[in-house]
Amino acid sequence: MITKKVQDYTPSENVLKKYAKVLVRFALNSGKGIKKGDVVYLTGTEVTKPLFFAVRNEIMLAGGHVISNFIPNDEKGYNFSREFYDIASKNQLEFFPKKYMKGIIDTIDHSIYLIADVNKEALKGVDPKKIMLKGKSMKPFMDWRQKKELQGTFSWTLCLYGTKESAEVVGLTPKQYWNQIIKACYLDEKDPVGKWKQLYRDLEKYRTALNKITQKTLKFHVSGEDADLWITPGEKRQWLCGRGANIPSFEIFTSPDWRGTEGWIYFNHPLYRYGNIMEGIKLTFKGGRVTKSSAKKGESIIREMITTKNADKVGEFSLTDKRFSRITKPMGETLFDENMGGPQGNTHLALGMAYRDTFSGDVSKLTDRQSEKLGFNDSAVHTDIISTTKRTVTAHLKDGSEVVIYKNGMFVL
Repeated sequence: MITKKVQDYTPSENVLKKYAKVLVRFALNSGKGIKKGDVVYLTGTEVTKPLFFAVRNEIMLAGGHVISNFIPNDEKGYNFSREFYDIASKNQLEFFPKKYMKGIIDTIDHSIYLIADVNKEALKGVDPKKIMLKGKSMKPFMDWRQKKELQGTFSWTLCLYGTKESAEVVGLTPKQYWNQIIKACYLDEKDPVGKWKQLYRDLEKYRTALNKITQKTLKFHVSGEDADLWITPGEKRQWLCGRGANIPSFEIFTSPDWRGTEGWIYFNHPLYRYGNIMEGIKLTFKGGRVTKSSAKKGESIIREMITTKNADKVGEFSLTDKRFSRITKPMGETLFDENMGGPQGNTHLALGMAYRDTFSGDVSKLTDRQSEKLGFNDSAVHTDIISTTKRTVTAHLKDGSEVVIYKNGMFVL
């Protein structure tokens, strides 16, 4: 039997230019775009070449400088990532080029990462200990990057480049997959940058309301047929949205006090991470830590990830209102799936590193000791796990009253 070969799809030059403009002129620098003379670290794999080219040009047109990081695809016969793990010794997995990496972070003002997959299971069968060990070796770089970001001298953004392989995983044609990207990123609009600015003004109303009620809240209760979880917002917390750090982004999120997490939660959405696919993940928390974990697929990856220092604690709690999200189908990529709308909106948790900029005070003066005292988690990993099932989130206030803040996929503030 002859199987029809699926042809890849590349959007028009006009769409790619709009995409590049959103990333360079809006997403970076918290919605303001880059300034003349700024240095941007641009990363993408071979398959992203059409968008990589457009973004490089847009940075230069904006007066910026580009440092390119163009990486081979993880394709059959030349699985760049897989062969590294097959060959690498423990010493090579732990290797960290300190001077080189410090030089990069000292030089750049922004980074843009173009996400693309030609093999969702590029690392299938690799010992998960190796994957986590390599991640831990990069922790100093992530710490330097976060410190620079919190000082207001660095910004970053992520976006998705569609491939026929990613489309196939979720049952879409390459063109259908790209149509989801185009719609979600407002690339079907004459002025997508203007549309993003308007969206973030609209989201700000809910962020402000959430911050007001959080100041009075002891606990949030996430309830549903597949969840009974208690989240403690913690002291000096705020919710964030509209930073431009992800394109697209419709979520409003905070980093809670990890010590107050209790109960259990099931995630109906597959997790595509660490070169593997994980499904049917269930987590049970006690005393703020994951005490039990299971998965229908990829359980060994989840369990090994959780053994990474502080990856058994919550670093983020996020809600997406279905009225804002333009994403209607699963995309097999966390960037999109954590922002999916659909009938019941989207609730997700991240295990591992917290976002310190959810501190409501002057984050540039927040010390490591103060951060730890406030219950901000610190880890080498940050793994988002997603649910699109029916959930109700109730704020249990300090005065003993209760207020529903999220129901049927929408904020009800």
